[in-house]
Amino acid sequence: MFNHFFLPFPAEFFYFHTMCGRKTLTRDMQSIIEELAVEEWEDPEAYVPSYNIAPTQRSPILLFTGHRTVRLMRWGLIPRWAKDARRAAHLINARVETVLEKPSFRPLIADHRCIVIADGYYEWKREGPSKQPFYFRHPEGKLLLMAGLWDGWTSPEDEVWNTYTIITKPAIRPLAHIHTRMPVILPPEIIDTWLRPGGDPSRDLLPLLNEVRPRLQMYAVSSRVNSPRNNSPECILPLHS
Repeated sequence: MFNHFFLPFPAEFFYFHTMCGRKTLTRDMQSIIEELAVEEWEDPEAYVPSYNIAPTQRSPILLFTGHRTVRLMRWGLIPRWAKDARRAAHLINARVETVLEKPSFRPLIADHRCIVIADGYYEWKREGPSKQPFYFRHPEGKLLLMAGLWDGWTSPEDEVWNTYTIITKPAIRPLAHIHTRMPVILPPEIIDTWLRPGGDPSRDLLPLLNEVRPRLQMYAVSSRVNSPRNNSPECILPLHS
């Protein structure tokens, strides 16, 4: 899982400066396939469950390639026209309010939509001089299906990197007291609408993203999650359990 490309900031940067900069996917591959009716999983041997996925690392992404396909991609979008990988440091999230305006995202909304598969994510709440991490998950342990965009970038060494960004929106209550934004999390019944190419983004798709209100459970966790080097079940344990 710990496959990196160069970024001008350490991974810890993303806990202090972004929203939705850390997530989890702890489930085994077979349970993911069954819950999402996946028909193809590319490079299955490379998948490793993780309790602390940070930008630059690879994780499973759901695409529509004529059928539901899972492909491992690196977190932090590199547009195909970028000269190097440094832009990825600023493109781990895409705001739904401006996704049709930004040149990095606008060309992708028509046919490079994806689902970022997770079973939880972390957010930090400022409490005085420090920040307290919280973990967000589905109350029944189901997968969180985050709306995303992806692109393929060819490095100067002719290596093709598939990268992605997570679309975010203003946080709903009661989550907003932790952070002002949250990932767009789609219900299973509309993921095909999001994945299949076509549709009018401004008329059909973006209103869809703004309307969804997922059920989430949240609780404080240990500050060990602050470092992506810590990757164990202890990361998601309630702080005072």
